[in-house]
Amino acid sequence: MITATDLSLDRGAKNLIQSSSFTIHPNHKVGLVGSNGCGKSSLFSALLGDLAPDAGDLIMPGSWAIATVKQETPSLTQSALDYVMDGDKEFRQLEQQLEQARIKEDGNLEAILLNKIDTINGYSLPARAGELLHGLGFLQAQLTHPVKDFSGGWRMRLNLAQALISRADLLLLDEPTNHLDLDAVIWLQRWLSRFTGTLVLISHDRDFLDTIVGQILHIEHQRAKLYSGNYTAFERQRTAHLAQQEVQYQKQQKEAAHLTAFVDRFRAKASKAKQAQSRLKRLEKLPDLAPAHVDTQFTFSFEQPDSLPYPLLSLNESQCGYDENTIILNDVGLTLVPGSRIGLLGRNGAGKSTLIKSLAGEIALLNGERYCAQELKIGYFSQHQLEQLQFGSSPVAHILRAKPSLGEPQARSFLGRFGFSGDQALSNVDTMSGGEKARLVLALIVLEKPQLLLLDEPTNHLDLEMRQALVLALQDFSGAIILIAHDRFLLESCVDEFYLVANNTVTDFNGDIDDYQQWLNDDKKQSVNNNKTRDNHIDKGLDKKQLRQQQAQLRKSSAPLRKKADQLDKTIQQYQSELASVEALLSDSTIYQSDRKSELTKQLKRQASLKDKVEENEMLWLELAEQIEEIMTSST
Repeated sequence: MITATDLSLDRGAKNLIQSSSFTIHPNHKVGLVGSNGCGKSSLFSALLGDLAPDAGDLIMPGSWAIATVKQETPSLTQSALDYVMDGDKEFRQLEQQLEQARIKEDGNLEAILLNKIDTINGYSLPARAGELLHGLGFLQAQLTHPVKDFSGGWRMRLNLAQALISRADLLLLDEPTNHLDLDAVIWLQRWLSRFTGTLVLISHDRDFLDTIVGQILHIEHQRAKLYSGNYTAFERQRTAHLAQQEVQYQKQQKEAAHLTAFVDRFRAKASKAKQAQSRLKRLEKLPDLAPAHVDTQFTFSFEQPDSLPYPLLSLNESQCGYDENTIILNDVGLTLVPGSRIGLLGRNGAGKSTLIKSLAGEIALLNGERYCAQELKIGYFSQHQLEQLQFGSSPVAHILRAKPSLGEPQARSFLGRFGFSGDQALSNVDTMSGGEKARLVLALIVLEKPQLLLLDEPTNHLDLEMRQALVLALQDFSGAIILIAHDRFLLESCVDEFYLVANNTVTDFNGDIDDYQQWLNDDKKQSVNNNKTRDNHIDKGLDKKQLRQQQAQLRKSSAPLRKKADQLDKTIQQYQSELASVEALLSDSTIYQSDRKSELTKQLKRQASLKDKVEENEMLWLELAEQIEEIMTSST
């Protein structure tokens, strides 16, 4: 088991966790939650042995094998399948020993090693690695591609698969659903539910946590406290605790006010001096209670639009794509009216983002009609919106630029609802994290009082508190919503109907997320059968020259996007290299000495900035990859 006794963890001069005790039993699954910067990642570092406790003890079995997702992936010529198989270190060691035994022609040792490989199910390892990669969205043909051919989020998926296959006693996962689509999230959810070891999971996806974990370790006000049950049960227990704490606090405040009034009134009177002194001592001995509050800083809502025309927007017999050679969706008919709440389902590359861009007017229809109400205001959120923020400018400046009639005090008050309080409202966009940029984009959308919201993965950078605020705001929104998200809780809380984007069409989906999960399973089987049939047709004389020409035309159509993706790949690699250098400096214990405080502060800020830049560029790369995939599969 993992036992923390009076544990304290610091990062430089900042105290993250103080005098906390908890026990995590073997084979338990624990969700680690708390606000950004509270110490979740530092606790992971302590569990990995990379950070020593500043006080107290953190004890765990020395024999435990620990797995976590690597943050870097070298540019290797090794295949994706082999790279994932490297996660089973024992198998690789036995494999090397077996090779040496065969070289030495030691038949006895060879037999022993073969038996050991069989005992750990080593012969099924390639199949298990392939299953993991398929579940995380890799195609069969990609399993033999070299690791260096993948970029950004896809390399992170390789690292995740490598951690999952490791047969670890303790699995530490920090936001594993980042950069995954809904299909992969559903698959990972099922896989982790079957995992038999001990799991500690950091996630901002409450439905993901609810399905997997049986305990919540919550870090708040420098204390780590373990709660029984999933995330919903934790929220219920915490609410009850806060209510009780508030009652005790108010009772104490009333008593303190009474004692203070007596002391102030009678301190100077000789006849009452002794009693006043007694009450003063009692006042000093009152326990140090704090007022109860939930530490969310986000309380925003979408204002009532000035008008709600009917319909708001419609597509009729429309073709969506990037040019006549890359038609992604055919015969799209969709009408949005006030109150429409639609969630888009479909595999990566099926055309969900293309549909949203067509609705937003970002890309022109190839055929058909787009009707838009004259006074319609669209609130469009996607990952590239974050990059369109004006660098060198503050949140206040963005708000005043969008709505000059607001004064600075009003702008700052408005931004406070999105967590930009005090000097944060005047900070430079260049230094903001991905979550802060996402909140600013949402603030700008709210400011416009839109009648239609087109939201493409709006929660990617948001923590649990902001996600909950967004859910509440969307539930009260009176206009129409179209939503793409891998956050199941957001989808189930905010949409009334689902549309399926598949096979180059958009159709009503009569079911919920559980039904979609079944559809994915059935579609996978159908795809395997279709591939076999297609291969048979090719073998029987389909014009291979025509096929090659078609593929060449598709590659030509996607060339500008590929060029952009390659540039982003190089940028990501550069940031990752810089990040590795910074983290090497931070791993040196001497940097935490008091005389190097300024250097430590500088490196910690640099580390946070580089992590955000890597994440932002990976999200942009993933968006481009999906567009490329849509183009390359448009002819199938």
